[in-house]
Amino acid sequence: MTLCMSFFSSAFAGGLLTNTNQNVTFLRNPARDAAIGIDGVYSNPAGVIFLGEGFHLSLNIQNAHQTRTVSSWCDLYKMGLSNNNSSFKEFEGEADAPIIPSLLAAYNKGNWSFQFGFAITGGGGKCTFDHGIPTFESSIAGIAYKLNSLALINENLGVSAYDMNAYMQGRQYYYGFTAGAAYKVSDNLSVYGGLRLLYGSASYKATVNNIKVKTLAGVLPFNTYLDNANNIVAGGLTAVNNGIEQVQAGIAQYESAGMPVPSELTAQLADLQQKRGALQGAEQSIDMLEPYRDGINLMCDQTAWGVAPIIGIDYKTGNLNLAAKYEFKTRMRMKNKSTVKATSLIPAVNKFKDGEKVAEDSPALLTIGAQYCILPSLRVMAGWHHYFDVDTKQNTKDMLGDSNEYLFGAEYDICKKLEVSAGMQRTEYDLSDAGINDLSFNVSSYSVGFGLGYKVNEKVKINAAYFQTFYDDYNKAKDAAGVTNSFTRTNRVIGVGVDLKF
Repeated sequence: MTLCMSFFSSAFAGGLLTNTNQNVTFLRNPARDAAIGIDGVYSNPAGVIFLGEGFHLSLNIQNAHQTRTVSSWCDLYKMGLSNNNSSFKEFEGEADAPIIPSLLAAYNKGNWSFQFGFAITGGGGKCTFDHGIPTFESSIAGIAYKLNSLALINENLGVSAYDMNAYMQGRQYYYGFTAGAAYKVSDNLSVYGGLRLLYGSASYKATVNNIKVKTLAGVLPFNTYLDNANNIVAGGLTAVNNGIEQVQAGIAQYESAGMPVPSELTAQLADLQQKRGALQGAEQSIDMLEPYRDGINLMCDQTAWGVAPIIGIDYKTGNLNLAAKYEFKTRMRMKNKSTVKATSLIPAVNKFKDGEKVAEDSPALLTIGAQYCILPSLRVMAGWHHYFDVDTKQNTKDMLGDSNEYLFGAEYDICKKLEVSAGMQRTEYDLSDAGINDLSFNVSSYSVGFGLGYKVNEKVKINAAYFQTFYDDYNKAKDAAGVTNSFTRTNRVIGVGVDLKF
C-alpha cells in the first residue's frame, strides 16, 4: 500500500515538492521571474534593490482547493460485494488549504537590500480519500482471490467475494524561511545571496477495516473466517498426521517381517504426505494474514529540516530587464514516529516504520526570466523554470528527466491607481510508470491566472487574484497485479494581499 508523501507535496503550483505561488502577485501573473516588486524576495531577489530605499512589506493570504482522481480497472474488483460486478472504480481525494499565509520583507539602503521571506514552500494542505485508494482495494481483492485456492483443501475455505471499508488522509507542510541580501553593483546590475531554511512536518492516517469475505458458510467477518480456517486446517493436519502414523506403522510391520510393502500402502502414504504439505502451505498462508485480521491501522508523523543557499542576478538595459535565480537542493530526511513497529508484508508500509528516515529532498531550481516595457503602462514578461528532480532522493529517482515550466504574462496600468495582469504557465513532468502510483502522482498541466492591483496611496497597494490549473491525464500500463490506473487532478487558488512601503 503505497503511501508516498509527494502526492501531497505540491498543493498549488510548481514542481515536485515546490510551491512557486508564494505571493498573490504570482496568482495574477505567474511570469514574475524578472519583474521588479516586493514579491521578488522569492521570484527575483536580486531585482528588489531597484524598488528604491525604505522598508517594503508584503502580507498575503491564499485559499486552495484541489481534487485528485484515480480511475482504476481491475478484474478482481468484480469480487467486491459493493462493486456491482464491475471491474471499474473511481477513487477521489479532496485537498484543502483554507489559509496559506506568506510574508515578504525588504529593507533597502544605499546599494544594499536586506530581505526576509516566510511561506509554505511545499505542501500546504490536507488530502482525504474517504473510500481509500486503488492499492487498498486491489490488495484486499487479491487476498480474496488467493483464498480461493484453499477450497482445494476444504470447500468451506473457498472465498468468492469480499467487502471492506477504507480511508486515507495525508497532510504535509514545508515551512520555508529565507534570508539574504542583494547588492547593486551598478545602476544596471545587482546580485543576491541568501539561505533558505525548510522545516517539514507531515502526518498520515490509513485504515482498512470491516473486511468481510463470502464463503459457502455465508458472508463472514475476516477475523471469523481466519478462526474457522485455523480450526479446519488444524483439524485436517491432525487427521492427516494420524493417518500417516497408521500407514507408516503398517509399512513398518511388512518391513520387519521381510515382506514386500503393498503398493496400495505406499500410494496411500504419498497421498497423505501430499495433503499434509498442502495443509501446511495453507497454514502458512493463514498465519501470514493473521496481522491483518482486524484490518490495517497506520498513523505516522514525520519531521525534518534542511538548509540550502540561493543566488541571483538582475540586469537592466533600456526597457528590458533580465534576471536569473538558482536555489540549491535542500537535503531532507523525514523521521517517522509511527504505529508501524514491525516489518510489514506490504513493502510500502515499511516506509512508515517507526524510527525510519525517509528521503524527501527539495530539488534544486533554476529560474530565468525577462520583462519588457512596450509602453510605460504595458509590460510583458516570460520565464523558464528547471527543476533538477532526478538529482534528488525521493520518488523522483524513477523520473525519466527533470521537470520544466514555461511562463508568459502581461501587466497593464489602466490608470495611476489600478493595474490588471494575467498570465499562464505550462508545467511538464517527465515521469515513467515506475514513478507514479495512486498516492504519488503529479501530472503535467496548464495554469492561468489573472487579477488586479489597486494603489490606495503611494504606500499601500492591494492585490487580488484567481488561479486555475488544468491537468493532463496520465494513463499507466497494467501492473503485475492486473490493475490499470488513470490519474488526473483539479486545482484552483484565490488570494488577497497588501503591499506596504515605509
